[in-house]
Amino acid sequence: MSGPATMRLSSLLALLRPALPLILGLSLGCSLSLLRVSWIQGEGEDPCVEAVGKPGGPQNPDSKTGLDQSDEDFKPRIVPYYRDPNKPYKKVLRTRYIQTELGSRERLLVAVLTSRATLSTLAVAVNRTVAHHFPRLLYFTGQRGARAPAGMQVVSHGDERPAWLMSETLRYLHTHFGADYDWFFIMQDDTYVQASRLAALAGHLSINQDLYLGRAEEFIGAGEQARYCHGGFGYLLSRSLLLRLRPHLDGCRGDILSARPDEWLGRCLIDTLGIGCVSQHQGQQYRSFELAKNRDPEKEGSSAFLSAFTVHPVSEGTLMYRLHKRFSALELERAYNEIEQLQAQIRNLTVLTPEGEAGLSWPVGLPAPFTPHSRFEVLGWDYFTEQHTFACTDGAPKCPLQGANRADVGDVVDTALEQLNRRYQPRLRFQKQRLLNGYRRFDPARGMEYTLDLLLEAVTQRGHRRSLARRVSLLRPLSRVEILPMPYVTEATRVQLVLPLLVAEAPAALAFLEAFAASVLEPREHALLTLLLVYGPREGRGGPDPFLGVKAAAAELERRYPGARLAWLAVRAEAPSQVRLMDVISKKHPVDTLFFITTVWTRPGSEVLNRCRMNAISGWQAFFPVHFQEFNPVLSPQRSPPGGPGAGPDPPSPGVDPSRGAPVGGRFDRQASAEGCFYNADYLAARARLASELAGQEEEEALEGLEVMDVFLRFSGLHLFRAVEPGLVQKFSLRDCSPRLSEELYHRCRLSNLEGLGGRTQLAMALFEQEQANST
Repeated sequence: MSGPATMRLSSLLALLRPALPLILGLSLGCSLSLLRVSWIQGEGEDPCVEAVGKPGGPQNPDSKTGLDQSDEDFKPRIVPYYRDPNKPYKKVLRTRYIQTELGSRERLLVAVLTSRATLSTLAVAVNRTVAHHFPRLLYFTGQRGARAPAGMQVVSHGDERPAWLMSETLRYLHTHFGADYDWFFIMQDDTYVQASRLAALAGHLSINQDLYLGRAEEFIGAGEQARYCHGGFGYLLSRSLLLRLRPHLDGCRGDILSARPDEWLGRCLIDTLGIGCVSQHQGQQYRSFELAKNRDPEKEGSSAFLSAFTVHPVSEGTLMYRLHKRFSALELERAYNEIEQLQAQIRNLTVLTPEGEAGLSWPVGLPAPFTPHSRFEVLGWDYFTEQHTFACTDGAPKCPLQGANRADVGDVVDTALEQLNRRYQPRLRFQKQRLLNGYRRFDPARGMEYTLDLLLEAVTQRGHRRSLARRVSLLRPLSRVEILPMPYVTEATRVQLVLPLLVAEAPAALAFLEAFAASVLEPREHALLTLLLVYGPREGRGGPDPFLGVKAAAAELERRYPGARLAWLAVRAEAPSQVRLMDVISKKHPVDTLFFITTVWTRPGSEVLNRCRMNAISGWQAFFPVHFQEFNPVLSPQRSPPGGPGAGPDPPSPGVDPSRGAPVGGRFDRQASAEGCFYNADYLAARARLASELAGQEEEEALEGLEVMDVFLRFSGLHLFRAVEPGLVQKFSLRDCSPRLSEELYHRCRLSNLEGLGGRTQLAMALFEQEQANST
């Protein structure tokens, strides 16, 4: 019995021998893990956490990263969501920007100390040279009731004593912007600042520290460690230092006497917080340059000047502009050199790519031209000469080249001539005779491309002349994308929908009300609806009310949704225009009302209402969306949904019928402008301007031939925003083109009806079938 058992054990060990290291490794790892868990769950705490995170633990004297705070500040806390089922649901208000919700701060605020004598000269020069580089630029003066120049935010303290002005400036910065910015740069108006370098310096410094950075100067009779930052060259204060300094400002103002505000601030920081000025921190050097009297900036070429963040003193505004010109030229030259280096690196690396040199695009470093995938995506070229363009906005075959287009063509021709002379001089010098042909197109991936046929006169070094025709290609690349400053709006604004209804549209209004209840009343959107019932001259007099069903449906919705209110107004007009109807509604609502004028075929939902709130800005912008119009179902039949008979319905989108789940052809109707979002105050201002410019019979004729969008376009200084709105999907309908409209509006109405019949393929098939039927 022992023999077979021994053989079986030997064979088993032979099979397990390759897996023994793995089994031993797993056993050892599990044992160490259990041993470590027992240590962590003991009564003692981690000594590393105690040494770093506890206030009473040992600290590293050389630490500059702010690790003396509690370790709990760096641990995320998960707050479980709980909703009381007994309380009604309340929609959560979300902020417009994620930066606001997260509590993030801007990087840098610049404060400029000015005076009565220099506010309109040096301060204006500072504003024109650096204001567009910083998110916030403030000017502080002791002059009482100082009149601020255009485009400048001036804070008047009413006392011109230097220490008092500095103290009140710091108090103002702490009160109004202490929670919004990480760094505060304080300078005088006789200082030139290289804005891009200063912003880069602030971006490289850590914010969790008390820092007083500038050009360090020694106090008279004090030690080497007691230094202050010279105010003429500016200095940076961190947010944490400003928060600690705020309680000591009143005491410093009474105890420290100094004729210079920078010395006063330096003594206050040293006496109260023990912090002095430093010129270098975390490997970043604060570089400044003292400009000698009557020194020409164009002749300065020292390394200290070329690398300076600030230059002081600047005695007059013209000198400030000359400094700005010099530093701008230096930055431009540095950018060009960097571009050339990057292009050389790209050329060297392109050889190693699979495409080789054939994959190198022109110009080097910019995206390749857009490659169309079908004939419908081909980008067309616009032809122009020096006097005319053959791509007119009104559809005309030829129109004069004027305004911005003329300036653009002139700039491109001059640039082409300059580049040719730079490449071939001194052997050849070119002079332009005339532009033979010009072509341009906009490539969304690159920018504006130009192709020019130039007739040139070439002059050699010996004076020989000859006429040459050469073709050149140029590109105006897309620059860095920037966010335009826009007034702040909120999604909590109530939207007042306005629906004008003609008698012929009364049957379709019932479907609109049901859709309004499902998309607005059911989710409790912050919106109201006003029905404007338009009666004809004889309709509703002594006979049945054509809007009786509409009124009953509105009353039923008010009963079904308690708290909802659907108001209606009745007007009588023979030929109502959109502007006249809007005049009636405007008088019934406050000036701060946000209107959304709609049509009976429109189905506004929550997304559409939110975009209405975000894009219509009071005193700034009006929004007129472009809806998606479905084609005639007779000419454009429904196609079967993708995926076969068993596939589920796709989510609703432009061109998809939500009720049927089948794609329907259509297009965005650019000719229609019946929907619009705007504030009542903006409409009243545009309407008043229309009445002041047009009087009497001319005004009456204008009102008959204008729509609300044309009123904003012609008689308002607001921005007019037009954009496609995928949430507005309209069924096919033929618009009633009134002959009282202006020629342009009547043409747009007729064109909208014709283009809305169907696509080219559907129209061609309909004509083909009609011809086949007639031939048989």
